Amino acid sequence: MSQPPSAVGRIASLRQAMRHHGLSAWIVPSSDPHLSEYLPERWQGRQWLSGFTGSVGTLVVTPHFAGVWVDSRYWLQADAELSGTGITPMKINANAGVAFIDWLAANCGQGDQIGVDGRVLGLAATRALQDAISGCGASLRMDFDLLDDLWPERPGLPAAPIFEQQPRFAPVSRSAKLHKVREAMTVAGAGWHLISALDDIAWVLNLRGSDVPYNPVFVAHLLIGPQVATLFVSDGKLPPQLRTRLAADGVQLAGYDQLASHLAKLTAGSAMLIDPRRVTAGIVQPLASVVRRVEQINPTTLAKSMKNDAEVELIRSTMELDGAALAEFFAWLEQALARREPVTELTIDERITQARARRDGYFSPSFATIAGFNANGAMPHYRATTNSHAVICDGRNTGNGLLLIDSGGQYQTGTTDITRVVAVGETSAEQRQDFTRVLKGVIALSQARFPRGTRSPMLDSLARAPIWASGAEYGHGTGHGVGFFLNVHEGPHGITPYLLPEPQTAMEPGMVTSNEPGIYRAGRWGVRIENLLLTVPAQTTEFGTFLGFETLTLCPIDSRCIERDLLNPAEVDWLNDYHATVRARVAPHVTGAAADWLQTNTQPI
Repeated sequence: MSQPPSAVGRIASLRQAMRHHGLSAWIVPSSDPHLSEYLPERWQGRQWLSGFTGSVGTLVVTPHFAGVWVDSRYWLQADAELSGTGITPMKINANAGVAFIDWLAANCGQGDQIGVDGRVLGLAATRALQDAISGCGASLRMDFDLLDDLWPERPGLPAAPIFEQQPRFAPVSRSAKLHKVREAMTVAGAGWHLISALDDIAWVLNLRGSDVPYNPVFVAHLLIGPQVATLFVSDGKLPPQLRTRLAADGVQLAGYDQLASHLAKLTAGSAMLIDPRRVTAGIVQPLASVVRRVEQINPTTLAKSMKNDAEVELIRSTMELDGAALAEFFAWLEQALARREPVTELTIDERITQARARRDGYFSPSFATIAGFNANGAMPHYRATTNSHAVICDGRNTGNGLLLIDSGGQYQTGTTDITRVVAVGETSAEQRQDFTRVLKGVIALSQARFPRGTRSPMLDSLARAPIWASGAEYGHGTGHGVGFFLNVHEGPHGITPYLLPEPQTAMEPGMVTSNEPGIYRAGRWGVRIENLLLTVPAQTTEFGTFLGFETLTLCPIDSRCIERDLLNPAEVDWLNDYHATVRARVAPHVTGAAADWLQTNTQPI
């Protein structure tokens, strides 16, 4: 039986196809027609070609070179997975996501044709690419996808059914949300609005699905007109009763592949609102030149980031359930290690998922669990596999050091994301110092006060300051927005230096954001502590309204990892108050060993 082609063979086949089409380079971004972070299998072309499994990276292939551009979260992973393939890991900073464009501009010449499937390249990125390569005399082709012929077993469109949120979990109706979007369209001077971002579509229609791993969304486009909205989705995904309810709210259905024909029918005098960062060049290509384009952020993106009071209450209850699941898990872990039971990083993933699955309203993990022991914890996006993982206890001996666990759950009442680092056996003074410095960063951001409208990237240095003071740094942002039973990563805000401080990044009440500074020592250990924060009004003075944060996550922070002398009295008070809150709110949901563990691990330090 013949073996499937390796990355080397697939790249060779790609080069042959490039020669056939007269292409000097081919680009494969980690993207789909919806610019999703997590991709349906059909659009996992970069992984299929290269073998690199990281969630972010851009593959560029020329006749004599192949490289995958990855940021620091994936450097070690790329080195390992691309070894022996002839593909070079191109290491960039997190704020250099389009560095491949500069490389192409420097390495292509007059008359070269660069190819990419325009349906998966963002409109804003396309413009940047065209501007860069025009200077060297190269041109861009976006009218076909080489993978269609190279990937014979390429998966089709996802077929999982779409379901409607229960009214108690969707306090604002579909018709009300559509009305608000149309109001924003009117203000922008547009009679039409195209939404391709899957979480925006799910939010405005109060629908959910399971087409994308970890995110309860479905593959579709939505075209909102003056009176009717059209949902472009594969046949058979909506049950008849749901189709009827959508029709009653002015939402009609069309096939997923019919969007282009609908866009082409728009006539002179029409105005289309699109977000160039959330729509691809190939998707909007059918729009006639006589259709005026109004380019600005999708109104849904900002609206869904600000959770209403009913959603906030549901999120708070979700955090209690998630905290109970974590107490149950950590109680098991502590007992398993004490009994010298076999425990690996894979066991952590299995057990923490099982604990969450026993809670009401649980749907799925919100991302792939990261369980990294010692050196593996130094890779921020590490993922244990059956072929490569660390053993924490082999059934006889237990290791020593730090175990980093980054995990989360999708519940119908909210989305969770939490990182905890726990001591296993003995820890060193240097490990505890790193842990405490990261904790100081968490506390500093948690206690922040800032004027309403402050651009979220400006808050990043608050968490970094205690880490910088020790001469350390981390190569990722401090915080990302989190959806309500939606994507675990959502915008438009983010507490990160890698986001431009634009008006839409301003912090507003109701926004949920992660708080996750870290320190990573390659080959040794990693520390990251993560809570979710809710932006809330703090006070109003003669200088205006000030905002602050409410910590939503409810799980103890391992005091065994703390160097007490590095905390000032205010930081000790914050930690003790936080643990008292965790104990009070999670205790009613746990019994037995989990209750005992919770009580022990929330005592004042």
